[in-house]
Amino acid sequence: METVVADAVVEMVEEQPEELIDGSGLIVAKDVDFFYGDFQALKKVSLEMRPRRVTALIGPSGCGKSTFLRCLNRMNELIDDTRIEGSISVDGHDIYAPTVDVVELRKAVGMVFQKPNPFPMTIFDNIAYGPRIHGVKNKAELQNIVEGCLVRSFLWDEVKDKLHQSAMGLSGGQQQRLCIARTIAVNPQIILMDEPCSALDPVATAKIEDLMLELKEQFTIVIVTHNMQQAQRASDVTAFFYKGEIVEVAPTRDIFLRPKNKQTEDYISGRFG
Repeated sequence: METVVADAVVEMVEEQPEELIDGSGLIVAKDVDFFYGDFQALKKVSLEMRPRRVTALIGPSGCGKSTFLRCLNRMNELIDDTRIEGSISVDGHDIYAPTVDVVELRKAVGMVFQKPNPFPMTIFDNIAYGPRIHGVKNKAELQNIVEGCLVRSFLWDEVKDKLHQSAMGLSGGQQQRLCIARTIAVNPQIILMDEPCSALDPVATAKIEDLMLELKEQFTIVIVTHNMQQAQRASDVTAFFYKGEIVEVAPTRDIFLRPKNKQTEDYISGRFG
């Protein structure tokens, strides 16, 4: 802003909250370093995650992929003695800018965890919880949101007669799809998934993978997985992490059929990890 603008006007502009929910969901990370105390978990990580794509983060345990995923919605801030350097933007907006409302950020960038974590309430209330928090009170509108999210999560036919029963009675795979339905109920741009199928059987895993392919038509999806077959089946782009760095990133088919880096080839072929 030009220096001729009055100081009071400059101050007012600087206090405006950063708008994040106004674009397509393009995530750009540039030269990201992350530290747990003195330990550097990420080293100059740069990665572009495009809308309507599934980006898979693979690599051995402790390589930094889950740490990086949690950087994308500032979940790491819940851990003491951590710090981040570099930049991460969503649709050109710096998500670590002082003006960013972290609650709004986490609405725009939803998270699905490794272990299904439904709230101890009814199936209906699990999904209606987020919209209610964000001001939706109309019963008919909430009903439409709940039904729509359950349909999109391939869960409606299984639970439509159980909406007012506890979500804790669902199977593990159903609970994870419920958590995904709960995530999309607040209209995010981006869905982060941290090994969402690691606790599920093959049938439930296949349903989650089918769901990812459906949801990517609207959302940017970033998934951490140890399952190489899952990365091949469900992702468009794969980034291989090793010791806090990205070794190689490419279209998934190229990573698995024509890896350019020897470390990548060794990892996906099972020689280490």
